[in-house]
Order: sequence, then C-alpha cells, then structure tokens
Amino acid sequence: MTEGTLVSWKKKKGDKVSAGEVIAEIETDKATMEWESPEDGTLTEIYVEEGGKVNVGDKIAFIGGEGEEAPAEEKKEAKKEEAPAEAKTEKNEEKRAEAKPAEKKEDKKGAAPRAEKQAEGEKPAPKIKKDEEARVKASPVARRVAVELGVDLASVKGTGPDGRVTETDIRAAAKSKTTEPQKPSSAAKPAPSVKAGEGVRIQLSGMRKIIAQRLVESLGPVPHFYLTIDINASPLMAAREELKSAGEGADTAKITVNDFVLKAAVQAAVKVPRVNASFDGDAFVQYADVDLGIAVAIEDGLLTPVIRAAQNKSLPEISELVKDLASRARSKRMKPEEFQGGTFTVSNLGGMGIDSFSAVINPPQGFILATGRITKVPVIDDSDQIVAGHRMSITMSCDHRVIDGALGAEYLKELRHLLENPALLLV
Repeated sequence: MTEGTLVSWKKKKGDKVSAGEVIAEIETDKATMEWESPEDGTLTEIYVEEGGKVNVGDKIAFIGGEGEEAPAEEKKEAKKEEAPAEAKTEKNEEKRAEAKPAEKKEDKKGAAPRAEKQAEGEKPAPKIKKDEEARVKASPVARRVAVELGVDLASVKGTGPDGRVTETDIRAAAKSKTTEPQKPSSAAKPAPSVKAGEGVRIQLSGMRKIIAQRLVESLGPVPHFYLTIDINASPLMAAREELKSAGEGADTAKITVNDFVLKAAVQAAVKVPRVNASFDGDAFVQYADVDLGIAVAIEDGLLTPVIRAAQNKSLPEISELVKDLASRARSKRMKPEEFQGGTFTVSNLGGMGIDSFSAVINPPQGFILATGRITKVPVIDDSDQIVAGHRMSITMSCDHRVIDGALGAEYLKELRHLLENPALLLV
C-alpha cells in the first residue's frame, strides 16, 4: 500500500476522542479499515476531507490534549488546503507575470530561431505542471535540471532523505528516458474510441492493478509445474451427509466439503513439512506454522484471507473462521494483517461448476492447490463392477525451486489418503 482514500470521518472537529475509539475509515486497494484514535484528547484539526487521497505517512488530523492547539505551521498547511482553487490560480498567474521580464530578454536574443522552429511545425517543450511539482520534495538544483532536461518531477522516485528527489535522480531518469524505446505519443496514436454497441473502456481498480502486478511477479520469475490427482469423493460425501443429519442447530451441520479439503490440506502439510516452505535467494525457508490462505472471489478481484497456525485448529474451528473471513473479505472489512502472508493457498472453483484448473502461485509461497467440483461418474469397484461414484480433481501448482516432483507427489498422496478417509479429519 502506498496511498489510501479517507472514506469517512466518524468524529468531527472539536469532538472528544478516546484511545481505541474508531474516528475514521480508510480504504486501501483491498479493504476498508477502521482507524482508531491512538490516544485520548480532542480532534483539534482535520487535514484531509472525506474522499481525499492520502499517501502513507501523511498527516490526516491532530489530536490535542486539554487546551492544546495544533502547531501553527500545520494550521497554516490546513488553511492552504481549504483555500479555493481560484486563489491558487491567481498566485500562479502572479508568478508567471514575474517571470515574463526574463522571458522577454530571451525573446530578443532568440526570436528569429524560435520563429524558424515554429514555421517548421515544431511543438514547444511540454511544461511541468505547477501543482504536481509543488507536491514533490526536490532540491532547487533538481528542479532546475528537471526543467532543462524535460523530466517530469512527479514521475521520479527520490533517493534523498525522506524521499527527496536529487539532481542525480533527475539525470538518471533523463538517461533512462533516452535509452528506452520510444512509445507512440498519445497525439500520434489516440486511444481507441468505443462505438455504441461495441462495449466500454473500464479503468482498472486499485485491486486489479495489484493483482496484475502480482501475477507478473509470479509467472515470470517463479518456475511453475503442475501435479493433478483424482480423489474418490464418495466417503467425503457420505461424511458430509452424516454431519448434516445432526440438525440445523448443530455446528457440525455447517461444515462443507471445502472445509474438509482445507483441513486435509493443512494436515498433509504437517505430515510432509518440507512443502510448507518458500524460496529465499540462496536458501529456502521452512515454516513452523501452517498459515493457510483461502482464495475468496469478490467483485473487484480476489482476496486471500489467512488462517494463522491452522494446524492447531479443529475442523469446526476452520469452518467458522472461513465463513467469517470470507464474509468480511467480500464486504472489504478486513485488516491488512488478515490477508497478508500465508505459507500456501487453497483455491476452490468447484462451487462455480469448474471440473479442474491450474492456479497461479501467490509469491513467496511454495505452492497453491486448485480444487474442482465433485462429479458423479461411472467407476469400476473392487469387484470389477461398473458402479456410480464421485470424483474430485485437485491440481497442485509448485514452485520448482522449493518443491520437486517427488516431494509434491508425496504431499498429494497424503492429501488423498486424508480425503478418502474423512474420519481422520474429525480427530
């Protein structure tokens, strides 16, 4: 996360607040979080209004003690933010007017060459936007060099103290700009227009941008390979029906087939601990706890809430946690720590009618399981008779730097054993 949106204030300026009391809601790329007051006091100043974008580390409010006021400098900054756009425009115009005498001198010396260039149809160099430039921390020399080299300050990542842009940063940006292959300008190649009946152009949400970035980070450098098994799901279906018959009020009646799969995936990782690992440069990290990620589809994309230390959770506990996490994921009411990390993930599309699929690993995890739906098919029993049976496909996507084929096969063998003997998951 680099920035968020201040969705709403639960308190207004002048209100008393207590430590731990929710005073605002902030939306990130993947969740809307409640922000709690860090201390007791009075909400003396609000620097960011509802709907405003906030960079990580920016001040959004001032909470003062008894009779304490916000620092004069911060009050001044708050007033600047509240000033109307017209006032800012007038100030910019005044600055331009002050700069005109210097421009006139330049005109006398270079009038003829400039006229020749304009006659040839050359466009003047693009100007750096004043508002964007003002928000960027940069040294005076860096600002001057940026203008000379035609570099947009807002697009340069600073390496100086507190992210300040230095002259070196500007010159490096200018150099990379010249060495990069030139992309067609928007003027030369306008964005494709969408005609009626053909569809619409939909801007990516913050979540979809993060998903796109993570997928490139995964499929690019992570060497994937895939192992698939078919599970005899008849014992699993029978166990599910038996628990369901306990009655609607019983906790076990709420346990789903997916809960069985999750519990089995965790227990299999305990039995084959080498798969519960991730690649780390010249080594790999084998985790002590099984932190289980659960892929949850939401409107904007995908979230993976994590059940911490899942090896210590019973089947009913996992079932309850999954329902709670999935519900809060869909309403975007999760804390960042609840969907970060995880040692491996399980993704289930069986409920959407998918027979089998291959999932993309969520780095730095070592593998991900993709579960399909349970289908009723003709099978040959131990007496060589054709009977009706239930089958479920599970595909394991592995990071070959951590898990080789034999290790993955050992894990899937244990997973199959547990799912075909579901009574083992109830103890």
